[in-house]
Amino acid sequence: MLAAEGKRLIEDYLIWLKEGYHLESTEGYTLISTPFLDPHNDEIQIFVERQDDVLRLTDDGYTLADLGDMGLEINTDKREAHVRQILNGFGVRLDAGGQLSVTATSRDFPQKKHNLIQGILAIHDLAVMGQSHVLQFFQEDVAAFLREKQVPCIRGVKLSGRSGFDHHFDFVFAAAGRRPESVMQAVNVLTRDLATSVAFAVNDVRLQRGNQAFSAYAMVNDRDAKPSGDHLEALSAYGIKAFLWSARDSAVAVLGSN
Repeated sequence: MLAAEGKRLIEDYLIWLKEGYHLESTEGYTLISTPFLDPHNDEIQIFVERQDDVLRLTDDGYTLADLGDMGLEINTDKREAHVRQILNGFGVRLDAGGQLSVTATSRDFPQKKHNLIQGILAIHDLAVMGQSHVLQFFQEDVAAFLREKQVPCIRGVKLSGRSGFDHHFDFVFAAAGRRPESVMQAVNVLTRDLATSVAFAVNDVRLQRGNQAFSAYAMVNDRDAKPSGDHLEALSAYGIKAFLWSARDSAVAVLGSN
């Protein structure tokens, strides 16, 4: 991808973000409706309230409550530990009452809001798993696969992009031979919003580091449903190679190559 194309993607994405946000204010808090959608195609909403000199941003407990309504209860230590592990990667807390939250100042509010939305999207990704896969969280499956195939990686790394945002990547692979430093996202269900978010993150980092110095991959779960060809093509168009979980062995030659 040319740098000009990547820059255009960033600009178009930021325009889409600005046009998609709506605010409602009350005496106690501000409600931000975002352009990102939950599994029911409803807008993800964030509540913002001032507490002394800081701002507290929260989902008001909706994300985990919604998971419970769909049959995925976070009611064991193992499941809660996994949810906290996901949220820690974004700097998001799991508070009493099941609220996802971050604390921000006026200066770092954009980054903290970005982190909270990323965390909410990652937790929503768990909602679409069938009951037979409740305990088989996909990211853990991918990590176990990489260990089995002896593919060295670092989990849960944040990289900075040209926009100034930090982006969370599930797996990072050191440069080896002709392969530059690489990242991979574990995608349980490939939606339009998630494809757009991954493409933005990857190209934002590429603009910062250089197009040839950074490779990106996605491991896409196709156990229960075949991902949309349009969504896979969207990843490919922005230089992100997708591996299907059913053909995951094909990733070893790429990720484990020297």
